[in-house]
Amino acid sequence: MIDYKNNKPFVEGVSIEEIANNNSTPFYVYSQSKISEAYKHLNNILKSEIFYAVKANSNQAIIKLMSNLGAGADVVSLGELKRAIKAGVNPKKIIFEGIGKTKIDIAYAIEQNIRLINIESIDELKRINEVALSQNKKVDVGIRLNPNIDAQTIDKISTGKKTDKFGIDANKLDNIFQVLDVSTNINPIGISCHVGSQIFNINVFSKIFQKMKNNAQIFLDRGYEIKYIDLGGGLGVKYKKDEELLNLQLIKNEMDKYFNDTPYKLSFEPGRYLVANAGILLTSVIAIKNNGGINFLITDAGMHSLIRPSLYDAYHEIEAIEKNKNQLTDYTVAGPICESSDILAKKISLPKQKVGNLIVIKDTGAYGKVMASNYNSRGLPIEILVNNDVFLIIHKPLNTEEFINQDSIPDWLN
Repeated sequence: MIDYKNNKPFVEGVSIEEIANNNSTPFYVYSQSKISEAYKHLNNILKSEIFYAVKANSNQAIIKLMSNLGAGADVVSLGELKRAIKAGVNPKKIIFEGIGKTKIDIAYAIEQNIRLINIESIDELKRINEVALSQNKKVDVGIRLNPNIDAQTIDKISTGKKTDKFGIDANKLDNIFQVLDVSTNINPIGISCHVGSQIFNINVFSKIFQKMKNNAQIFLDRGYEIKYIDLGGGLGVKYKKDEELLNLQLIKNEMDKYFNDTPYKLSFEPGRYLVANAGILLTSVIAIKNNGGINFLITDAGMHSLIRPSLYDAYHEIEAIEKNKNQLTDYTVAGPICESSDILAKKISLPKQKVGNLIVIKDTGAYGKVMASNYNSRGLPIEILVNNDVFLIIHKPLNTEEFINQDSIPDWLN
C-alpha cells in the first residue's frame, strides 16, 4: 500500500510525512483505490451479491464507498444498522445478523423495511414474530444455520462449529420448522451461515457450499420459498510476506459445482477481505530502552489503538519510514499501555531507530480503529481516507479533555 517516491513514503498520491506533519500520531490511513480494487476483484470473480460486513470497519465513509461500489451492508447491531442507513445504504440491501437482538433492535429493523433479519436462535425467531405481530407486519427473515464446520482457523475467530455460540444447529431443522409453521408473521426466504475468519483451505468452502445446498433443499421440500443463500465471509487475507493469496477462482469453481441452475441468489458477507490490506496505522517512537537484553521501541500506538496482536496474537508487518538498512537492529515494538500484553511485534529487524521516528503498522484497515478504546484514559486515533492526491479526516474522536468531561461526579461526593 505504501509507495516510495524519491525515498519518501506515499499512500496513493499523498505524502505520509505531510499527513504526519499536520496530525498527531497515532492515526489510521485508508486507501480508497485499494478498497475499490479489492471489491472489484471479488465481484468480478465470484459474481454474487456482496454485503460488506460493517463490523470490520464501520466508518460511514467506508460504508458509503462500499455502497457506491455496489455492495450491501451486513450489520450485527442496532448501531451498525443505523450507521448503514445514515451512510445511505438502501435498506433493501441490508442484512441484520447478530446473536443478541433485542425487541427494540428488531422493531427498528422492521420499521426500516430492510431485506432480511437473520435469525440466530429459536428464541429469537419467536421474539421477531411477536414484534412483527405488534406492528401488524409480516417480516422477511433468514435462518442462520450452524453447519458444524471447522474453519481451520484460530479458535477466537471460529463461528461455525457446534460448540460456537452462533446460528442454529443445522441438525435441528425439525425444531425450526415446528416454530416456523405457527409463526404467522414470519416469512422465511433465506438461509445463511458463517464459519469463521481467515479461511484459506478451499475444502472448507466446499463443505460449506455442499451443506448449504442440502439445507436449502430441505427448506424447499417443506414448501418454503428460499430466495437467498448467504454463504458467509471469512475469505483469507494475506498478512505475512510469505503467505499465499487466496485463490478466488478455486472458490468460484466450487460454487459452480454445487450451485448450477438453482432457484436462489447467492451472496457473501466479506469485511476483512475488502479493507484489511487498504489500511495502515502510523505511530511515533516515544522511547527506546533495553530490558533483559531486549531492545524495546515504545510507540504511542498500543493495544488501545490496535488490539489484535494482544487479543489474538495476530501478526502485522511493521516498517520504519527510515529506510537506512546499514544498522539493522532487532526490536520488540511495545505500546504505552500499562499491560504486559501491550506488544505489537516481537523481535523484528528494523533500521536503528531514534525517538520521534515514524513507524508503519500494515494491513490494519479491518478490526483496527473499530476495536480501539480509551483504556488508560488515552485518546482514540483519527481516521483518514486518501483518494488519489487528496486526503480527508473521516473520523475525529473526542480529545482527552472532552471524553474525561463525559463523566459526572455526584454532588454527594463533593
